[in-house]
Amino acid sequence: MSTIEIIDRAKSEGRTILTEVESKQILGEAGIPIAGAQLAASREEAVTVARQIGLPVVLKVVSPDISHKSDVGGVKLNLGSEEEVAAAFDDIVAAARRAQPGATVLGVSVQKMARPGVEVIMGMTKDPQFGPVLMFGLGGVFVEVLKDVAFRIVPLEPRDARQMIRDIQGFPVLEGFRGQEPADLAALED
Repeated sequence: MSTIEIIDRAKSEGRTILTEVESKQILGEAGIPIAGAQLAASREEAVTVARQIGLPVVLKVVSPDISHKSDVGGVKLNLGSEEEVAAAFDDIVAAARRAQPGATVLGVSVQKMARPGVEVIMGMTKDPQFGPVLMFGLGGVFVEVLKDVAFRIVPLEPRDARQMIRDIQGFPVLEGFRGQEPADLAALED
């Protein structure tokens, strides 16, 4: 499905937020390197995808109604066998439906387990006064708890992207704080 088709479908469904799988499809189409994710609508599909991409994998609930997957039990990490993948699919779907009974659950995303690192968040909005604005910060729970993000009007020059990344208070984490591996700052700037 093309970027236009993904966005048109979301609009026709009255959504203002894309699912993780949709977002990754758009980023991939734009040439941005991402950890691929495939939608699996059944436990059998989840096992098949896991077999194709290789274990261990991560499963995450896919729902246009659930933004915070971890809060609803919608994430299972480091699944090392097909049996674990099948059980995790059932657990995730059941947990999501328990936590948000009215939510539409499309299935799970299946992706290769990444090595530990720092998660970042990037987002865009259209400001009524300034137009398109890009947001950057540390991702995961950090963005929710610390709200440590930087904003820039787009388009950006490379120096603007570089400075934006350095403007967040969490920048030392990206540099490799306390022996952690540093993030690929050049890739983030691109």
